[in-house]
Amino acid sequence: MFLSFLYNFIFLLDIILKNWYNLTMQYKRVLAIDYGDVRIGLAQSDLMQLIASPLEVIPNKSMEESAKTISGIIANNDVETVVMGLPLNMDGTEGVRAEVTRRFAEVLSKLTSAKIVFQDERLSSVEAEDILIEANVRREKRKKIIDKVAACLILESYLSRKER
Repeated sequence: MFLSFLYNFIFLLDIILKNWYNLTMQYKRVLAIDYGDVRIGLAQSDLMQLIASPLEVIPNKSMEESAKTISGIIANNDVETVVMGLPLNMDGTEGVRAEVTRRFAEVLSKLTSAKIVFQDERLSSVEAEDILIEANVRREKRKKIIDKVAACLILESYLSRKER
């Protein structure tokens, strides 16, 4: 009797551990980047990729240094996909800013195995500014956080598009 109990217990424990391992390996985060000449805004999803949250703003000292910093963030946060906000012109064409963003994505791709995708970010900074003004955030504070709020909007847009 004890042996059958022990056998069943080990059998159930094995199933639980395999499922737990599969669940933890299955869920990864998405990181969004709002790339700017002076600051880079970051936002990340939860593990189930349902909720976008502002993460941080890092100074953009150089492409290489910023890419190195972000690749560390990717490694430390279980990120599988990086969403780069692509600043398209209002007519949908790519201009100089989009070219610079693509160049940064190329530098970053050499430092990480995470998949990099692009998301249209037209007016994300304007929308972020409007949200912060409506929330009565002072101008000095807005300047410090607007980039991560814009990254959060880019990520929300990507996650909602991905659901469809």
